[in-house]
Amino acid sequence: MKVIFLKDVKGQGKKGQIKEVSEGYATNFLLPRGLVRLATDGNVKTLENQTAAEQRRKDQEKEEAVQLGKKIDELTLTLKAKAGEGGRLFGAITSKQIGEALAASHGIVVDKRKIELNDPIRHVGTFQVGVKLHTEVKATFTVQVTEE
Repeated sequence: MKVIFLKDVKGQGKKGQIKEVSEGYATNFLLPRGLVRLATDGNVKTLENQTAAEQRRKDQEKEEAVQLGKKIDELTLTLKAKAGEGGRLFGAITSKQIGEALAASHGIVVDKRKIELNDPIRHVGTFQVGVKLHTEVKATFTVQVTEE
């Protein structure tokens, strides 16, 4: 019996796959639990439409990330912090502060976990900071730390 998997079933198939399973297994186990749907022409067509819509949505998200990445690449963010002798900051500038400053000054909302900052910034100067906008899209902008 051909079925379309609606959820992942260990040892049988993943969501969205069309596979042949035994008739008893399908009617007694998979169908009552809502794990599969019969692979009729209408159901297969619906699956194809859902897959195409999902792909369009992913492409749209990637395109938006690319556009935002171009905007971020041209960006220079200036932060002021108290500093002591030799340009060493009292405290540090973290990815959270960088994210908040981006949102406040440029209106770009980026999650602090997406900002690629290995260690907090502890000195006055200019730094290159990366942002992971999408699985395939990264952008880099300049953070300039000045003495308050």
